[in-house]
This record gives sequence, C-alpha cells and structure tokens, in this order.
Amino acid sequence: MAIIELKQVDYQIDDKKILDSIDLAVEPNDYLTITGPSGSGKSTVLLLMAQMATATAGNLYYNQTDIAELNPVEYRREVSYCVQRPALFGETVADNLKFPAEVRGVEFDQTRAVDLLTKVQLPASMMDEKIIDISGGERQRIGLLRHLMYVPKVLLLDEITTGLDAENKAIVWNLIQAVHNEDQVTIISVTHDQQEIDSAKKMIQIIEGRIGK
Repeated sequence: MAIIELKQVDYQIDDKKILDSIDLAVEPNDYLTITGPSGSGKSTVLLLMAQMATATAGNLYYNQTDIAELNPVEYRREVSYCVQRPALFGETVADNLKFPAEVRGVEFDQTRAVDLLTKVQLPASMMDEKIIDISGGERQRIGLLRHLMYVPKVLLLDEITTGLDAENKAIVWNLIQAVHNEDQVTIISVTHDQQEIDSAKKMIQIIEGRIGK
C-alpha cells in the first residue's frame, strides 16, 4: 500500500502545463530519487506532496486518503518538506530547534537537539549562535535538523545539498541515510547530485512534465 500516491496529476500555471498526467506510487520506507533537467517539474512534484501547491487535475493520496481531505497542520507533521535554502528565524539556532516543540505545545527536548547537532558535526554551543553569524553550510544543516526534531513519516528533500562542499554534503547524507534506515522514514529526494543518483535505490526521471520511460 502506497504511503503517497499521485494519480493522473496535472499542474498548470495560466496556459503553461508544468506537470502532465503524473502517476506515481511511493511505498513506505522507500528512498525515491527524482532527477531531470532544470525546469522539468521535479520540484513541483514535491510542492504538491507538501500541500504547498494544488493540482490542476488528478488526485494525491496519503495512506489512501485524498490529501485535500486532511488537516494541513497534522499532515505537515507527518510529511516534512526541506529546501536548499531554509528560512531560519528568531535570533539564535536554539530558536529554530525549539520551534517544532512550540507549535506542538510540548516541552523542548534539548537532549534531542544536542544529539542531532552532534550527528552533523556541530557543537552543542551552536545552540547559542546567532543566525546572522552562521555559515551557509551551517544554515542548511540547521534547517534539516529542525525537520528532524520530531521524526516525520515522509521527508521531502528539494536539492538540499546543492552548494555544499564534499565534506558537508557527506555529513548531511549520512544523517539522511541514518533516518531512513533506523527510523524507517520514507525519503523522496529531488537532486542533480551525480553521487546520489548513482547510489539511488529507486529513481524516476521527469522530462517536460512527464515521467520518463
């Protein structure tokens, strides 16, 4: 049974069709890599899955329920969408890692936060760092960790290692592989990264808004 499924999905802006008749079923604990040329519609697939855009035609299902019928807040706690340049807010790193607990109305788990920081080779003292003072690579790692303070069922990744050097890229992917293998998180990753493409377990290519044959 698919955890996320798209059936005959179209997406169009004015007279420009971005996606055309997309059929896609993602099984629980899949690690699906989505590739294709720039502008082919790859990221739009993730936006639809994240409920950040609405299909022009067709249906999207989460655990066999049309996502249009689901509570958006509850859905986004289970299906988390992470982008290349995450918007960080507040003054400090701690403000961002505390946010998931705040929206749930529960106590912040500092032990979890420090453990995650350690897994991406950042010190516990990073919690007190001001957002304006951290590097681009650190911002990307903190953005990812914010999504992992509470483990989602599905993690949508939109080219999250683009712009990272080889060392930071390896750190990020090691964490994602651990989340996938240890926590049974379903991963759907849009990428141009050749190393990720070469190691893909399952892969589709989107070309001009359609899944390639």
